[in-house]
Amino acid sequence: MRRITAKIFLVPAIMLALSVPVFAAKIPDNVQQFISNDFPKTTFRFDGVIILPDNTIYLPLFPAKILTPETLAVKQTFPSGKTLASKPNVVILNNDFVLLKVLTDTKGNKTIYKMANPPIELRTGLLPQDMLVPKGLVIPENLKAIVGNLEIQTVNDPGIRVENSKPVVTQLSGSTLKTLSQIPQLKNKSFYVASPYSKNIQVLNLGAKTPEYSLAQTNVPISMKAYDDKFLLVTAYDKNSVDVISLADDQIIKQINIKTQPDEIVIDKNKNIAYISSSIDSSIYIVNLETMTLSKQIKITGMCEKLYLSDDGTKLFYYDKKTRDIWAIELDNNYLLKEIGKFPNVSKIVYTGDKIYITSRTKNRIAIIDYNTVGLIGEFEICDKPVDMLAFHGRLYVLGAGDNSIQVIDVKTDILTDSIYLNTNGFSTKINRIENTNIALITDTKASLYTVFDLGTNKVIKTIPIDIPANTIVVTEKVKKINSSK
Repeated sequence: MRRITAKIFLVPAIMLALSVPVFAAKIPDNVQQFISNDFPKTTFRFDGVIILPDNTIYLPLFPAKILTPETLAVKQTFPSGKTLASKPNVVILNNDFVLLKVLTDTKGNKTIYKMANPPIELRTGLLPQDMLVPKGLVIPENLKAIVGNLEIQTVNDPGIRVENSKPVVTQLSGSTLKTLSQIPQLKNKSFYVASPYSKNIQVLNLGAKTPEYSLAQTNVPISMKAYDDKFLLVTAYDKNSVDVISLADDQIIKQINIKTQPDEIVIDKNKNIAYISSSIDSSIYIVNLETMTLSKQIKITGMCEKLYLSDDGTKLFYYDKKTRDIWAIELDNNYLLKEIGKFPNVSKIVYTGDKIYITSRTKNRIAIIDYNTVGLIGEFEICDKPVDMLAFHGRLYVLGAGDNSIQVIDVKTDILTDSIYLNTNGFSTKINRIENTNIALITDTKASLYTVFDLGTNKVIKTIPIDIPANTIVVTEKVKKINSSK
């Protein structure tokens, strides 16, 4: 086997700023602060929808010109004489910005406050033009002008939420050490499952075998990541855009267009940005997650895959599948490219403790590289067909698909300390830790199940049968639906 070449080769990355038109209207900062004074945990969605902590929805109405009073205040409300804290149906601020409360009429339709003679601020205002409004919203006739070119889906429009047709898949039995409801880290969670055998994203409740429903997609997903427990970002084969799905609406709220097929997604939650690779274009795109818009394009060397972001957000690693080169992008150093070396058939790259860990799927080997010197620290045989790795609390977990095992390496000594066998008789694909917990989920592309694994004790907690083999599982807090008629 060709051992990894340890060498340094520095080249500057070309940084291209994208000129992207902004269709989403950002709620002015002073308006956000004014609302947050009464409702501290308000969500100001990037498309303009304002969601109070109790799920009350306000739609913003932008004036042709926003005034700049010295102190922002309520100018008028309907009913009159109310404060913002009382959540009136209409709030007009003294900068002519208007908040329209979404109401439910006697027939269950979503609507806004109807008045015989709307004030000038309402008649001349405009809703954000890419807003995802509640399905079937009824606008009073004398306020139709506020809609502009905004499209409002009818109540009969199914959106992307669909009923499930049960696939025919062979089920494998697993261990049942305890029920998932006994694991506090998994309470009030939703499980979004992507499968190589389906275009749709399955939505499962805790421990469920059969999905509650599915989110319809037009293409088979490549990568799927959650942001802020409110959105899913999804890339798919033969599709030149990233779908942004609002989990509160079960709708595609936006499509971020890219000139070539986007592939893998990694998210820096501290900076509220996503890095999205496109191997065809030799590019990595940066998406601002607060506005869901492209902000930069990093032109790189080679056809990138196996994207990995360091925990501190300063380094981005990738594998060039054409040349077998491994690269690091120093994000805090003017996007400098640093060549790490070569390794055959890389399945995963992990960076921890100033060391790079690289697995070869076909050679069943792991190489360890010193990042600063790019010197080879060691290389040895690992589990059969290593497909994924996870660093957690001084340990490196290597997932083997060939023997469905997890091998544990102490990252201080780089010594193998434990081997755990899953006994699933399938073909493992990924090991993903649920954020802020010691629980990891292990997916399987052959067996119709996933494994719940305790990273604290290095033990299998439970194997959960599901209706279709999973390639990726994303776990979020359960989201209250805002389009509900209740």
